[in-house]
Amino acid sequence: MRILVTGSNGFIGKNLVVRLNELGLHTEVYTRKNSVQDLPNLIEKSDFIVHLAGENRPIDEKYFDTINVGLTASICESVRSIGRQIPIILASSVQATLDNAYGKSKLDAEVVVKSLESNTESPVYIYRLPGVFGKWCKPNYNSVVATFCHNISHNLPIRVSNPSFELNLVYIDDVVEEFIQVIQGQQNNKKELSVQPEYKIKLGDLVTQIELFREGRDSLISEKVGDGLPRKLYSTYVSYFSPKQFVYSIPSYGDERGMFAEMLKTKDSGQFSFFTAKPGVTRGGHYHHSKTEKFLVVQGRAKFGFRHVATDETHEIITTSKELKIVETVPGWSHDITNIGTEEIIVMLWANEIFDPDNPDTITHKV
Repeated sequence: MRILVTGSNGFIGKNLVVRLNELGLHTEVYTRKNSVQDLPNLIEKSDFIVHLAGENRPIDEKYFDTINVGLTASICESVRSIGRQIPIILASSVQATLDNAYGKSKLDAEVVVKSLESNTESPVYIYRLPGVFGKWCKPNYNSVVATFCHNISHNLPIRVSNPSFELNLVYIDDVVEEFIQVIQGQQNNKKELSVQPEYKIKLGDLVTQIELFREGRDSLISEKVGDGLPRKLYSTYVSYFSPKQFVYSIPSYGDERGMFAEMLKTKDSGQFSFFTAKPGVTRGGHYHHSKTEKFLVVQGRAKFGFRHVATDETHEIITTSKELKIVETVPGWSHDITNIGTEEIIVMLWANEIFDPDNPDTITHKV
């Protein structure tokens, strides 16, 4: 199957073409470097058309009709002249219902492709997209999410005129996946075409969320970015980093025993750290009432010692980096770790809560 993607150099087009290539589907592309004279040959070679090309911020409003309507009409005329059914996805806009030049041009483009469908029975799939966000969207253009992610990540000013204004958004990966389902024949309900999930967020809340992403590098506290809108916003936010921003430093604390560094903190699932210890060094010697920890020796050989605070029962565990094992600390058991090898040990550490210096829940006790 060959898919013609118009507007392939645009935000949605770039993401779609990359994904189509990943799936082994052949793509033909139509960009601003092409002319309408190229369309018959491109369409002749194609089995499916995804029409993304459009104008949304022209120098003169007349170009709304020239591009949004005129190019669509040229595509449809080429399909008619070829004489076979070629399905078309049209990326329209929710603004097609509004009384403005852009919205009218998108509505007129819908009318053009619907006419093609009624005359030739070429299947047409019209998607009235709300705000689309994700990687590779041009900032300071027509996407507030792209602008805020870019500017906040680069410590540039932003302007919020109405924090209560509610945005309707869909994520680029969901748009691409929806289009691919249509291309592969998995979308049969043409009466209710929409990209899901669709998210709603107020402008002020969007700014707050993105600023928390930025602050996370200093606080080491990660937002809940594993699911839903925060996951997709965070992926979008980091996509605007310059290569120089791909790395950042974290604080570390060292003495004659070794060093300790906190790596990542979460709001509801504790924090990750690591430490080192030189041969013969023992670290720890305390217990917790509620805090729990998991240790993983990733370099060297270590002995974990335990003593029950109430019964004085003792226990020892020896682990090495050659046989990766998690050692857990248990409330009410004092514990320590000793480097019993000949090289420095490196130990990963997870605690179920962020360390609170005002309530450390760490009591010194022999092991």
